[in-house]
Amino acid sequence: MTASLDSPIGSEPDSQLEAVLARATFDSAGLLPAIVQQFDTHEVLMLGYMNREALRRTLTEGRVTFWSRSRQEFWRKGDTSGHAQFVRAASLDCDSDTLLLQVEQIGAACHTGEHSCFDVDPLTPTIGFNHE
Repeated sequence: MTASLDSPIGSEPDSQLEAVLARATFDSAGLLPAIVQQFDTHEVLMLGYMNREALRRTLTEGRVTFWSRSRQEFWRKGDTSGHAQFVRAASLDCDSDTLLLQVEQIGAACHTGEHSCFDVDPLTPTIGFNHE
């Protein structure tokens, strides 16, 4: 399901939000992986994890909130660094076990200060070709 700017979940009855939260499939630790993508360039910025409450906050507040697995607490991206993520769209995948967030990223997405978490360790894979 995609949450659009035309009909934000936070402005709809609680039943719509509850239906989304019920549809999301959290792992055995109660977490849902969330891929964060820049809304206009589609660049993948980072991967974070959300529990049910972090997902609810993200969908209703318009700012991305994660569950910190190491600190065991909520963290809203940008509250301490100023590098905020403003939600532009949200979609569950076909199995409802991964969330894609399209955001407007302000500043660096990565805690290292890099723009994207995937800028810090680029790999050199063998490139595959379809020989059909």
